[in-house]
Amino acid sequence: LAEYNNPLPTWWMGLFWITIVFGLVYLALYPGLGTFKGMLGWTSTGQYQAEQAKADATYGPVFKKYAAMDIEAIAKDPQAKAMGERMFLTYCSQCHGSDARGAKGFPNLADGDWLWGGEPQAILTTILEGRTGMMPPMGAAVGGPEGVKEVANYVLSLSGAAHDAKLAEAGKAKFAACAACHGPEAKGNPALGAPNLTDKVWLHGGSLAAISEQIDKGRTNVMPAHKEFLGPERSRLIAAYVWGLSQPPAGAK
Repeated sequence: LAEYNNPLPTWWMGLFWITIVFGLVYLALYPGLGTFKGMLGWTSTGQYQAEQAKADATYGPVFKKYAAMDIEAIAKDPQAKAMGERMFLTYCSQCHGSDARGAKGFPNLADGDWLWGGEPQAILTTILEGRTGMMPPMGAAVGGPEGVKEVANYVLSLSGAAHDAKLAEAGKAKFAACAACHGPEAKGNPALGAPNLTDKVWLHGGSLAAISEQIDKGRTNVMPAHKEFLGPERSRLIAAYVWGLSQPPAGAK
């Protein structure tokens, strides 16, 4: 066996030394060695704050224009509506869909059916503060599996959906356990986020199986608060856009 001495190509050695020099310069300028902050004093937080300040200086006057306007008035402003739509697509469409019509577990925002109230201020509060909706498991309270089936059929009957009339009649009295939140007429309660059960609008499915599961196991839904993330001015534009989605077109009767 013979060991050869083949020197590395000159370009490779040059690149090797350039890489070392670059690394040393980088470590001198930027933080990378323990508590050493670098000669430039750069931080990702500082860069973020600088970019945010630049954006605020550029767009702040635009948002400020709408800060004192009523949400209804903002919704009628074409520029504000376009801005609200773009922000909705960026921050809200992941859950509610690009057309705002929602999905299973995520409310449709374009149909006028509201869990927490559809007034402009209520919508703004929902965006800023978020919402936590909790329905407790009611299986035991309504009498076990048979009671769940009876109440589920009664709930279906309220909206005119297909149901077993005999089971629905038996479930009517047991619905009293649900009336504390949904009301004696099952029209819901926006103060609690309790849905109207008479309008054929179902957030988690309107089949017998889906309603039975909801009664038996309960449900917890959370919409995160966006106050710290979006701020009140951007939130007002989104609230105006969302409110406008459920309003009839101008001139419609």
